[in-house]
Amino acid sequence: MTIEQTLLADDVRVRIFKALADGTRLQIIRTLKESGVEMNCGEVGEKCEASKSNASYHFRTLREAGLITVRKEAQTKYIHLNVETFDSYLPGFLSSI
Repeated sequence: MTIEQTLLADDVRVRIFKALADGTRLQIIRTLKESGVEMNCGEVGEKCEASKSNASYHFRTLREAGLITVRKEAQTKYIHLNVETFDSYLPGFLSSI
């Protein structure tokens, strides 16, 4: 691995750890993991007891870190875990929560 690749991977790790350093975002990850399927943003927000604007902020942070993906269908946004990111950077993390 070159120095540039190492620095790029470290940048990704920093974004991931910053995204996971919040109780609400951990709860979102746990909720999505336990459901096993994609959920709409409103469902996740309700289960995590987050307001729409607060949940939106947390979803954006998780998406930018590559931990979730968002799919829009008409007016509804659906989110699900990006398991590949967890497997690459945090193997075993999902089974620990």
